[in-house]
Amino acid sequence: MIMRLKSLLFSLLCLVGTPGFGQQQKPNVLLIISDDQGYHDLGSFGNKDILTPYLDQLAAEGVRLTNFYVTSSACTPSRSGLLTGRYPQRNGTFELFRNNMVNYGHRYTDYEYSVSPERILGTDLREIFISEVLKKGGYTSGYVGKWDLGQLKRYLPMQQGYDKYYGFANTGIDYFTHERYGSPSMIDGNQLSIADKGTYTTDLFEREALEFINGSEGKPFFLTLAFNAPHSASNLDPEIKGTVQATEKYLKMYPESNTKRGEKQRAYKAAVTQMDQSIGTILERIKEMGQEENTLVIFLSDNGGMSLADNSPLRGGKAQFFEGGIRVPCLVKWPGKIVPGQTNDAFLTSLELFPMMVAAAGLELPEAIIYDGFDMLPVLKGKTDAERTEMFWEFRGDQAARIGDWKWVQSAKGNGLFDLKLDIEEQNDLSLEKPEKLEELTRKFSKWKEEMENAAPRGPFKDF
Repeated sequence: MIMRLKSLLFSLLCLVGTPGFGQQQKPNVLLIISDDQGYHDLGSFGNKDILTPYLDQLAAEGVRLTNFYVTSSACTPSRSGLLTGRYPQRNGTFELFRNNMVNYGHRYTDYEYSVSPERILGTDLREIFISEVLKKGGYTSGYVGKWDLGQLKRYLPMQQGYDKYYGFANTGIDYFTHERYGSPSMIDGNQLSIADKGTYTTDLFEREALEFINGSEGKPFFLTLAFNAPHSASNLDPEIKGTVQATEKYLKMYPESNTKRGEKQRAYKAAVTQMDQSIGTILERIKEMGQEENTLVIFLSDNGGMSLADNSPLRGGKAQFFEGGIRVPCLVKWPGKIVPGQTNDAFLTSLELFPMMVAAAGLELPEAIIYDGFDMLPVLKGKTDAERTEMFWEFRGDQAARIGDWKWVQSAKGNGLFDLKLDIEEQNDLSLEKPEKLEELTRKFSKWKEEMENAAPRGPFKDF
């Protein structure tokens, strides 16, 4: 019933025209998401130790966004904000769908897992995903990789406007067994599958992405390609847990280390490089199909990197609201629309991607739905300044706000007021020197929080 009501609501809200004869073909859209990749972990962002030639080429052929934020410092709420165009606090998915007992070595039985929060929670079915808007506009849509927004059938991508799904729906898995702490997790369509067990996930996601693109000829495609690299492996084996898994071919590209941490970092770099290679293969296939000029490509990390990542020059990392947790690398390429080789330092966020993709497809945003971003394509074209002047974050009691160049953080890892124009490293707390600025940011945060609390209630965490 909820799904039928959702479909009816969307049909009423989103009036979309069908392209007629002679109209320019709608562009393909390729949205690529890496997992826990550090801000500095790309050659195009200044890293000389990690090999990312294809992403560096993407940067050279498009625009590099250096002042780009996601909606959370953790994967699930960050992805909910990206795919709905709404703050996690507005769409209801502001926390992880995760079983915490694995932190203490507990292995769930099949039954325990089937009724656990990680298994049964999901993003509110009333939310409208980007895939649903594009589907109404004539797109064929595929989702490959990490979903993270609900595992039950009703929450999976094929019930949210995608025509194809292959990947896993929880927060992380083992790269080879595809299990999450012992629980099989790879899904093909709407069904769990162990058919590919033993094959490295990046290879599988490349295979499935190519299959989807090859089958889309004659119709504009929207592909969300969400790698699990370079997230740590979800395995209870102490030799694997907390590490990033990589294949021998790519490990050999980096020198061996005589320290345990050095070997972990070697594997992290190898996983990033293999992901880069897969992205290159997919982009080359699009070029072979004669679709390069008609494809909008977007790349970003879902949040900042953890301990093995390099977030420099930023402070902090994943699960923190210092810049290293929420400012991420982002690349955008659209031949003929975006001048290649640019670096753009405008204040932008992942909330801008939903409106940009809809506008690029020649469609309109659904009416009567509040969106928290804007179409940033004119900014990337250099035609206008960014509309964004403020951004707010909240996660597990930590709070942060950015207003212009000023940033306020109140968290378990530290507090402070920072002038990002002069102090991107967030080392100089100006709370005492600038009490009026501190009051302004905390006041605006309180106003935002009130707005989120008064928004139309969305599950699964709110009481309504």
